[in-house]
Amino acid sequence: MRTVCITGGARGIGRALAVAFAREGYRVSIMDLHREAGFEVIRQIRSMGGKALFLQADAAEERDMERWTKLTLEEFGSLDVMIHNAGIARNGFLLDLTVEDFDRVIAVNLRGAFLAGKHAARAMIERQTGGSIILIASTRALMSEPNTEAYSASKGGILALTHAMAVSLGHYGIRVNAVSPGWIETGPWQYSPEAVEPVHSERDRLQHPVGRVGEPMDIASACLFLAGPGAGFITGQNLVVDGGMTIRMIYED
Repeated sequence: MRTVCITGGARGIGRALAVAFAREGYRVSIMDLHREAGFEVIRQIRSMGGKALFLQADAAEERDMERWTKLTLEEFGSLDVMIHNAGIARNGFLLDLTVEDFDRVIAVNLRGAFLAGKHAARAMIERQTGGSIILIASTRALMSEPNTEAYSASKGGILALTHAMAVSLGHYGIRVNAVSPGWIETGPWQYSPEAVEPVHSERDRLQHPVGRVGEPMDIASACLFLAGPGAGFITGQNLVVDGGMTIRMIYED
């Protein structure tokens, strides 16, 4: 049985990742700052007959990352897949964006990706198992909306980090890839008291060549593929999962 570690695994895309990997027979270890949501995910996985653990921790802090990966190895004996999903945004007009807010976004999104990759790789190298590291980036690394400088910079950095780590770790049988979600509706995948059913307009759907807004399970399916043997010849790549939104030219009426 293989083990997957997921940062930011309590809500949104992270929650879908945890459930999807559990359904495929993985042991699941998640970290998140939201304590109640984290334990809710663990209860759900265990009710399915799966094995799971949760640690309330900050993906931007190396001590927390080290403690989490150590706990995972003690509990499950292996670390086969690491997915850095934790991410935050502090959007606002550039001239009003504080250095503190910019630094916090970079810390969670980009430094967290570095720390997740570093500590996963250490476990994989020490045990000579190889493995897969998947970093959740964003289409915002490739295109922008106004007032997203910190978030876009962090996600662009993840793409560069992906190919750098892929080259550094390939000798050890470790593959490193990124997934860039587009518009993914996470409303139903929140902590249960906060979950909402989404309402999308026809215009929302028509922005996507596939005819709908994305769902967290779309990202989970991409990660399951990249983590599995079918992706054994894929490393250093960025898989855009956006229903085709970034390839479609839209002119204002």
